[in-house]
Amino acid sequence: MNSELIIKATDSEVQIAFLKEKQLVEFHNEKRNRSYVAGDLYLGRVTKVMPGLNAAFVDVGYDKDAFLHYHDLGPQFKSLGKFLLPTLSKNRKEATLKGFGLEKDIEKGGKIGDVVAEKHRLLVQITKEPISTKGPRLSCEISLAGRYMVLVPFYNKVSVSQKINDEKERERLLRLIESIKPDNFGVIVRTAATGRKVVDLDNDLRDLVSKWEQCHKALMGAQAPKKVLGEIDRTSALLRDVLNPSFNNIYTDSTELYEDIKKYLKSIGSDKQDIVKLYQGKKTLFENFGIHRQIKSLFGKTVTMSSGAYLIIEHTEALHVIDVNSGARTKSDKDQETNALDVNIEAAKEVARQLRLRDMGGIIVVDFIDMYKAENKKKLYEVFKEEMKADRAKHKILPLSRFGLLQITRQRVRPEMNIVTTEKCPSCNGSGEIQPSILLVDEIENKLKHIASEKITKALTVYTHPYIESYINRGLFNSVRKKWMSRTGLKLKVLPTTSYQMLEYRFFDTKGDEIEIE
Repeated sequence: MNSELIIKATDSEVQIAFLKEKQLVEFHNEKRNRSYVAGDLYLGRVTKVMPGLNAAFVDVGYDKDAFLHYHDLGPQFKSLGKFLLPTLSKNRKEATLKGFGLEKDIEKGGKIGDVVAEKHRLLVQITKEPISTKGPRLSCEISLAGRYMVLVPFYNKVSVSQKINDEKERERLLRLIESIKPDNFGVIVRTAATGRKVVDLDNDLRDLVSKWEQCHKALMGAQAPKKVLGEIDRTSALLRDVLNPSFNNIYTDSTELYEDIKKYLKSIGSDKQDIVKLYQGKKTLFENFGIHRQIKSLFGKTVTMSSGAYLIIEHTEALHVIDVNSGARTKSDKDQETNALDVNIEAAKEVARQLRLRDMGGIIVVDFIDMYKAENKKKLYEVFKEEMKADRAKHKILPLSRFGLLQITRQRVRPEMNIVTTEKCPSCNGSGEIQPSILLVDEIENKLKHIASEKITKALTVYTHPYIESYINRGLFNSVRKKWMSRTGLKLKVLPTTSYQMLEYRFFDTKGDEIEIE
């Protein structure tokens, strides 16, 4: 299967599109200055213990206190505390846990007030990023994720991913990790470890132990709240989680990211460094791969499928509701039950894609078209389960109810991807009053004259809506563009961009940097 990663970078954000067979299946928008990312480790201070919730609120530096439930303390909470306190006072100089005496596990059904008190300092990990009005969700069961395994301090056990079905391979990995793991560290072997050599697994384990050592060093003498270990950026995390032999290309328009990705692939021992390509085309990166068009068509309230059937996606405070409609789809040679099954199967595949694409979490209810045969309901359920296997988020799926409803719970780790696909009126820009269109060409020309007089650049490209571009470039010798070049002395290109509004235009120099004119 053809898989591609398209990474578009600006000064303020990095946009990541994951394509399978040219179809957009995941989209991530990472702000460069974003903090409180799932996986980050913080030294926090307990501000309030809530016995009624069996939870505590912890100050980690966010404007709202983070939430820590008793069940998220982890069985080895006392061992973590035994390690943390001497480290904070600089009495524990070593990060190693060799010879460290593990404490007894805390009770599964215990009470938060028995083990946590106000002003206690805790080493916590963010499991859910701040969403809406809620602060981060925390855990004291620390885990450090690598390419092939997850390192869990104070756990001292090895487990292998259930997705590895080959018993011989499971036994090989179990014996291998048992022989190389450090004392009092647990390891969860990931699916990506299948068939990997000893040197690859050993390097990954060493890298994770090095991260634990960084965390220990940051904790020595630290004052809460403080970030002590940051998760890798979203680009590297996505590479770590999804990179597999089916990956064909990774494109980016950023020289910095291009080098960083190649270094990352080299650091994990991948031989796929040649698939990383620096995009330098005339069109914008997302436009070249048709991603803008897919985003506009996939993130709206209504999502149309190739057969003419469509989904209506609604979000409420409590859950997401997806309604399946057959639309104008008609099959005269098939009965109603068969038609309903065909539409539902197509819809099931699109719903699974939408859940990943929008990163929808919590409770999702899908209202499929009614079917009467039990075997058809079972077939639809099995198809949906198979499609959801590609989803890395934890999820549970219930069989169809008597009313044709499918209920899903999906792990919510970060805010849902919500992209506004509607646009302001291209003529009035939402004001209800329009600029005289005859003035647009004069406005562009005046800015070009300013660029020429200030000697900002000698050559530039104007990107604008295709209709405007066509008007400016029309005519071989007497086009508006030729007149502008003659009047300003600038070397000028005018190129169309379908993602721009009707009267939108922007200037770019030869390096691809935008020239901003007030």
